[in-house]
Amino acid sequence: MLASSFLTPAQIVAELDKYIIGQHEAKRHVAIALRNRWRRLHAPAEMQKEIVPNNILMIGATGVGKTEIARRLAILADAPFVKVEASKFTEVGYVGRDVESMVRDLAEQAVSRLRQRRQEEVKAQAAQAVEDLILDALIPPIKAPAGGSPGSLGFGSSQESGAAEAAPSSDHELNERTRERFRQKIRNGELEDRRIEINVAQGNPGVGIMGAPGMMDEATMSGLQDMLGSMLPKKSRKRKVSVAEARKLLLEEEAAKLIDMDEIKEEAIRQAENSGIIFIDEIDKVATSGNGKSGGPDVSRQGVQRDLLPIVEGSAVNTKYGIVNTDHILFIAAGAFHVSKPSDLIPELQGRFPIRVELQSLTRDDFYRILKDPKNALTKQYQALLATEDVTLTFEDEALLKLADIAAEVNSEVENIGARRLHTVMSRLLNELLFDVPDQLPAGTALAITPQLVEERLRGMVKNRDMSQYIL
Repeated sequence: MLASSFLTPAQIVAELDKYIIGQHEAKRHVAIALRNRWRRLHAPAEMQKEIVPNNILMIGATGVGKTEIARRLAILADAPFVKVEASKFTEVGYVGRDVESMVRDLAEQAVSRLRQRRQEEVKAQAAQAVEDLILDALIPPIKAPAGGSPGSLGFGSSQESGAAEAAPSSDHELNERTRERFRQKIRNGELEDRRIEINVAQGNPGVGIMGAPGMMDEATMSGLQDMLGSMLPKKSRKRKVSVAEARKLLLEEEAAKLIDMDEIKEEAIRQAENSGIIFIDEIDKVATSGNGKSGGPDVSRQGVQRDLLPIVEGSAVNTKYGIVNTDHILFIAAGAFHVSKPSDLIPELQGRFPIRVELQSLTRDDFYRILKDPKNALTKQYQALLATEDVTLTFEDEALLKLADIAAEVNSEVENIGARRLHTVMSRLLNELLFDVPDQLPAGTALAITPQLVEERLRGMVKNRDMSQYIL
């Protein structure tokens, strides 16, 4: 792979800027981390094993873009991506769900992505096979006679010219001509509602395994169930469906027959190991309170941190697709750290996240740009929603400034939930209009959001100190 085919750090930041406002320091760090993965794969073979990713710890309030940066990064890298909440590992007992499950989820996601792509590649071939199956259901084929002269079907003798030459001379030939006419009708979409009977593969019911809890891990259990399930005979059942529905049911089945799952599993494991990204959110929730007391929730939190250590540092995790080594998986952790601070994490885990970046709280100007600039801005989303009803929605620039003012004010007075506050404000502003379309505001209506309308709809929201009824 040439360097020009992979984004440079500056290009990565430029792509992130299309969706995320501000947070330039965080974008620079993740851009460097992403480019370093390409650099490692092109380093001398003996050095590749030694170069480990610089895991990143993002610190910032909710709604400032931590999750979005990680998610967009995975899309840019075209890499397997998994987001987990660290707090869920403390939910049951002392250590909750098995921490290794995040790596198994990553392997599952890598296999799913690759399988979907391979199926897209063989889609045309699978569509041809599905067309043949539908045709067989409509007009079953007749085998050609093994030998001898074909019997006459009453279309005239072989001495007759003209029409005699065009007429079919056997059942097989007549069948083939009929099939070709029906094949053309299938391609033209003329038979979409015709009902046919097809054989559909029926999945085996889940195989239950009895045993004492905790005797085997999740991967072993899952692998054993898959093995036992594959040993059972495959069943199929007849279904009477329309041609259109039959095409949907059979397409995935036929595509699955054309791909090599063993090759997909090997490639997916390789992708997960070398380009996988695991985003651990709410890591501040497993930080200890630092008051020196023992027992209680802190025991559970420290247990989770110690379980995270080997995964982040690099270990071999058994999944149902094979062993995944986590040495070169990029881990991005994030937390608000309102109550605790990064130094409350155990020192060993702090050392596993050497790059720390603090994300800035959003200002009024940031809110204004968030409403206006990103490709997926809320204003553009609402415009697209109303365009489906042939209603045009426009926002005056002054109205956007007013909305940004209100969002910033509410965040400062109540609870700072960052850009998520804009969802509350926009919903409050547009709910009545969305309800009136299309009954009172028919197709063809043009709606303009003015500063006066914003003031009228949201005045009460700003003045009312008890915001509970408006906060999502």
